[in-house]
Amino acid sequence: MSVIFTKANNLKGEIDIPGDKSISHRSVMLGALAKGTTEVEHFLDAADCNSTIKCFNAMGIEVEKKDEDKIIIHGKGLHGLKESEQALNVGNSGTTIRLLSGILSAQDFNSRISGDDSICRRPMGRIIKPLTMMGADIKSKENNDCSPLFINGKKLNGIDYISPIASAQVKSAILFAGMYAEGETSVTEPYISRNHSEKMISYFGGNIRQDGTKCIITPYPHLEGQKVIVPGDISSAAYFMVAGLITEGSEILVKNVGINPTRDGLIEVIKEMGGDIELLNMKDEMEPCADILCKSSNLKGITIGGSIIPRLIDEIPIIAVMACFAEGQTIIKDAQELKVKESNRIDVIVENLQRMGADITPTDDGMIINGGKPLKGAVLGSRHDHRVAMSFAIAGLAAEGKTEIIGSECVNISYPAFYRDLESLMQK
Repeated sequence: MSVIFTKANNLKGEIDIPGDKSISHRSVMLGALAKGTTEVEHFLDAADCNSTIKCFNAMGIEVEKKDEDKIIIHGKGLHGLKESEQALNVGNSGTTIRLLSGILSAQDFNSRISGDDSICRRPMGRIIKPLTMMGADIKSKENNDCSPLFINGKKLNGIDYISPIASAQVKSAILFAGMYAEGETSVTEPYISRNHSEKMISYFGGNIRQDGTKCIITPYPHLEGQKVIVPGDISSAAYFMVAGLITEGSEILVKNVGINPTRDGLIEVIKEMGGDIELLNMKDEMEPCADILCKSSNLKGITIGGSIIPRLIDEIPIIAVMACFAEGQTIIKDAQELKVKESNRIDVIVENLQRMGADITPTDDGMIINGGKPLKGAVLGSRHDHRVAMSFAIAGLAAEGKTEIIGSECVNISYPAFYRDLESLMQK
């Protein structure tokens, strides 16, 4: 499937974006491990989060879909899961396979877990190593530290793990396993990665604390079902925020966006680049959120690297597009993690932007973009990567001529209504 975009004169309006993907995943996992029912509003009804639901269904957890974005999870407690008769299929969801591996490592049954071709190429050694240090028995079927994984449930011991990377998925896998381990478990990161797991474990009744970049969890929490209201996903909001900044005569209000400080790096980057951005109606319940207003702006190039990278890693494809419309040079560095996402995002970002006429050079850990050169339409591949497809849809609206995106249906992974919502902003 492909979609075609042409240059938009201006984009105006309001967007209610889908629920945060990371929080939606974790609401199902913790709801399943809690006693009683958990009601989740504004749940992200998309392929990745539905893969998490299906995995827990297979382990005996009932999840009711009350309407498009509301679910009720009937939890069975920390030890209420049962062995699945078939291999657990995570689809394209790296969050599901990594976090679920931590949970499965401590069960009193054995599990098989796998996913699509993309998942079977993504590195699982980063969770296999620390979980094995805790006493887990995890085997990679192909002995290549990739899925399919065979997990034989074992008794676990707490560890103090020094993570070489700042990764919420690695940290969360260890913390979930730590709920079942003998003794406390800690994870120390070079920088603090997104902290949705920590906030939600605490919200459900767990004992978890932060000491600098170290997170410590006490085992055997008594988790109770909760009401969870999922804020809008800033990673989904990012496309509309940037569209408002780079498309002439545009003004876009994105409503109810999660602005967790471990996820808000894009906002900081936009401000540093000179973007006209305003946060409105701010509130803080389980997670902080706000409405975000973005208007057409004259942007300037900056250097992006270091501790901010974990706070915007999923937004780098759209940041690269934005940088093409900024005067001067933008350098993105310390982003090696882009190579092991749904695609090698460094390669696909550079390849597609070069096809559009951008002055962009890849580096080992990012890219260098000399902005201010008009983009032109081209035929582009998504590599089945939802964030790539959405980023280049925005590029197509700001480029001269016609842009065609091949494999456009991959947006269903995180934002099935993306093209419809984008069209609603186009002035007729």
